[in-house]
Amino acid sequence: MSERNTALRSLHDIGLAAWFGGSLMGAIGLNGAANRSADDEMSTARIASAGWAAWTPVNAAAIGAHLVGGAGLLGANSARVAYQQGVGASTVAKLVVTGAALAATAYTRVLGKKVELASSLNPSDAAKAAEHPINLEQAQRQLALLQWAVPVLTAGVLVLNALHGEQQRPEQQRLGVMRRAASPLVTAGGTGLAAVRRVRERGMPGRHCEA
Repeated sequence: MSERNTALRSLHDIGLAAWFGGSLMGAIGLNGAANRSADDEMSTARIASAGWAAWTPVNAAAIGAHLVGGAGLLGANSARVAYQQGVGASTVAKLVVTGAALAATAYTRVLGKKVELASSLNPSDAAKAAEHPINLEQAQRQLALLQWAVPVLTAGVLVLNALHGEQQRPEQQRLGVMRRAASPLVTAGGTGLAAVRRVRERGMPGRHCEA
């Protein structure tokens, strides 16, 4: 019997690719173009802010797709997380890095919105900016650092995703399950062989699971 999670994997991978690629392109291409095209700090902030604002809804959709796909894959691979040695640790690491990337992305947008309002020529935006005054030069420096942090963190998620792919190799699954089953905590409870059987029944070695 074959188990496939192609739709979930596609959401997970395409969403992550867009999140990483868009943030990297923005940090290099968009910010670089704004710096070269504008003659003053205010114009630079205005051009860059317009580009990032246009990308925000697409980025939000990409992040949502990635999270939906990731949650589905986590559920589909719950047996491997529990019973294959090393998968639990890499899953926790991936969750931590993903959380950091989400936090950096959210704070980048909050700070970016403040810069957008402060540099806008629209009188209503100027009024909103006056309610939350910022040092534009300092805010732009902080924003530039954050905009580089996002692709760095999402690259970390990509690396951990590649590790998960390696851990899905049949020989890695067999080795990880046997090591987990032989660990003192498992064998002391008399559940080692039962763990192996449960994992095999739920799509581990001997069955193909595309998740």
